[in-house]
Amino acid sequence: MAGALVLVEHADGAVDELSLQALTFARELTGGEPVAALLVGAGASDAAAGLGAYGVSSALAAEDERLAAYAPGAWARCVTDAIERAAPSAVVAPGSNRGNEVLAHVATRLGHTFAANCTELRSQDPLTVVRVRWGGTLLEEARVHGELPLLSVAPHMVAATSANGAGAPAVEALEPALDDADLAVRVSEHVETTTSGVSLADAKVVVSGGRGVGSADGFAMLEELAELLEAAVGCSRVVTSAGWRPHTDQVGQTGTKVSPDLYIACGISGATQHIAGCKGAKKILAINTDAEAPILMSADYAVIGDLAEIVPAITAELRKVRSA
Repeated sequence: MAGALVLVEHADGAVDELSLQALTFARELTGGEPVAALLVGAGASDAAAGLGAYGVSSALAAEDERLAAYAPGAWARCVTDAIERAAPSAVVAPGSNRGNEVLAHVATRLGHTFAANCTELRSQDPLTVVRVRWGGTLLEEARVHGELPLLSVAPHMVAATSANGAGAPAVEALEPALDDADLAVRVSEHVETTTSGVSLADAKVVVSGGRGVGSADGFAMLEELAELLEAAVGCSRVVTSAGWRPHTDQVGQTGTKVSPDLYIACGISGATQHIAGCKGAKKILAINTDAEAPILMSADYAVIGDLAEIVPAITAELRKVRSA
């Protein structure tokens, strides 16, 4: 299979990490051959210029001013117009909320098969992929039928790698044939949230708390530990439901999906929806009073005991080591 088209997300001139993972998957899909990219929105041309290092030989940049705000229908129109222009044999997108939404629209419009959250390519004839299902608790091997397969790549399941010997891609403008229906649903406002320290998405270490923390005040000890580790503070869904932490701190299937070097889960039982958000971590340390908690099945290290004693003890030991 050759000639994959990849939907690439970008912001402030930089390509999103999940899109680099999608480009890596697409190169495997094409047998290492260069791929084409589609970038939508302001700054698309600038972001596309650096994609040669990831095997992109050509890129289409859709920078219509009507695309300034995200609109799933408009992005889908860009993809369908790019398909008509580039005639790819497959379309790949990052498995982000946006990538999955756009490909779902494309599949509906064109009547093609969409396989979401792929983690691995098993064979090309017939096209067979492995997909994440049920919040990460099931891996499914699926054959993808149809004239033009549409695939999204599960976040943090494919390591982004560069391609050797690739030069700067040829970047061309794409002027999508947008109509009012394409813009009927769009983002009308961005509400800035107040954050301090490292963000969940970028953190190398995440200290996360669940019901076992006990209260909003209980997160003070997690914040102290996080400060020492230059880490971000996360939480489970039950914590946000209780109003102890804002939704922006939630790690999980309906929250932020993280991929730190170390994920410290404090008082978190380990529901499948939460594991789906932290399974990209290289190492997981679980602190829990329950030796049978589901989180322990995913943990690399575990401390069984009262986190109100264990977390301060870790913090005290870190301070002692750093002051020595």
